[in-house]
Amino acid sequence: MTRKRPAPDRDAIWRVIATQRTSLADLLDDLSDDQWRRPSLCDGWTVRDVAAHLTLQQLGLRDLIATMAHWRGSMDRTIQDAARRRAAELPPARITAEIRATAGSRRHTLGVTYLETLADILIHAQDIAIPLGLRHEMPPDAAAVAADRVLSMRWPPPLPAARKVAGFRLTATDISWSTGAGPEVHGPMSALLLVCAGRLAALPRLSGDGAVDFAARLSASASA
Repeated sequence: MTRKRPAPDRDAIWRVIATQRTSLADLLDDLSDDQWRRPSLCDGWTVRDVAAHLTLQQLGLRDLIATMAHWRGSMDRTIQDAARRRAAELPPARITAEIRATAGSRRHTLGVTYLETLADILIHAQDIAIPLGLRHEMPPDAAAVAADRVLSMRWPPPLPAARKVAGFRLTATDISWSTGAGPEVHGPMSALLLVCAGRLAALPRLSGDGAVDFAARLSASASA
């Protein structure tokens, strides 16, 4: 069974978000033109698309209406379209500057909470760094908060990968965190968050009696 955890400290979470935004901007500063064009961990998204998406984290009602005017048949495709249009509008230096400029802000897009904002920056920073072979630190405690949110979300609907973890016991090896019941799957908290968000690139970092079956289930889901 999942142990009930205390409510996260909102101020502490915003401090992590600020630090992650600043450090990601620092990483983006050093990318070559070729690296900006590389595929990210998000299927069909380039590094530039993902970075541009992170400039769209403080949308109000008017912004959302404008986004919905470009409806592409699903929320995922509409969000991707918005990111691509943003990426086409802004040069890389401007994208980086806008991410850095939001570091001290506590605004978030209408309809989501600061916890989704946390998950977005933690996961998307890795979507950029991992395929480029770069290291971007993810605080384990913050990753645990984000994983709890990803696995408990009901609206927007839970991510498909979050549903696929049912039947396994996920346990972090670097902090005290676990969830679920079933065959054991162990790994760093950052890797557990990424697999809960459907990032199969983190599967090699997992071990335990259930790791092989867990990887097979997530991989089958991704190829379906």
